[in-house]
Amino acid sequence: MNLSIVIPLLNEEESLKELHQWIVKVMAENNFSYEVIFIDDGSTDGSWNSIQQLAAQNTNTKGIRFQRNYGKSQALHAGFAKALGDVIITMDADLQDSPDEIPGLYNMITTQGFDLVSGWKKKRYDSVLSKNMPSKLFNWAARKTSGLILNDFNCGLKAYRNIVVKNIEVSGEMHRYIPVLAKNAGFSRIGEKVVQHQARKYGSTKFGMERFVNGFLDLITIWFLSRFGKRPMHLFGAMGAFMFFIGLMSALYIGFLKLYKLYHHEKTILVTDNPWFFIALTTMIIGTQLFLAGFLGEIILRTKNNEERYKISETL
Repeated sequence: MNLSIVIPLLNEEESLKELHQWIVKVMAENNFSYEVIFIDDGSTDGSWNSIQQLAAQNTNTKGIRFQRNYGKSQALHAGFAKALGDVIITMDADLQDSPDEIPGLYNMITTQGFDLVSGWKKKRYDSVLSKNMPSKLFNWAARKTSGLILNDFNCGLKAYRNIVVKNIEVSGEMHRYIPVLAKNAGFSRIGEKVVQHQARKYGSTKFGMERFVNGFLDLITIWFLSRFGKRPMHLFGAMGAFMFFIGLMSALYIGFLKLYKLYHHEKTILVTDNPWFFIALTTMIIGTQLFLAGFLGEIILRTKNNEERYKISETL
């Protein structure tokens, strides 16, 4: 099978039929063998009924329905697990991503040797203040933090080799950083393609300003996980040892000062009246706690079980 098209959605009933027809048209024009996988992330409108009707009309159309809303990352994870195509395309269901871009993305994977190709919505039709400016700031921070030079990390239109999606773990809210996850997993051939962005035709966006706050928090998380996710003791142990060393030196200084004054018969004060006593005590306690945090992190990492992150109520 050439293509698997994975489409997560939440309350997009109005756009599904039109999007499906558009995809089928593009697939027929290019003689692709394909499957379309809709993942209904807990919609409360008639989205699942629309998916059932589309699946009944077209055997290449499949669906996954979550029991409730779990988030886009979990929806993509379920879609990736089900996908059988040599190349996997992800896109949003709101008609802002154009299916006409699929052949170009597919060719970049199959003929140019990329592992992953990310879309770049160079010209956007979103609000400048609520989306465009925060998105530019977010993408700049992502480039600086990850070292991956992409202009649009958050574009939902992406193409992957099958082996890529089968070897990355998309959880939490990490769908924004799939290129970074792929890079960390050893897939370094990552490209970018300018894609057409369209104004929303139906409904309203499901994302508010809070997604950018969450995005920056997730960026810190993925930075930490990419460097210390497999070895938390390297960070917490080093910090703990450094703090403990400061405390130990402070304690030795207090002891040396006490002995020096006693030796020269000078008036001494109680150790607890010396501010260095509290510096030594505080830093040694913090150092011990950090060291224990790293130790516990190593234990958890080695004993954790893979928890079920979402529940599927129906599949087609």
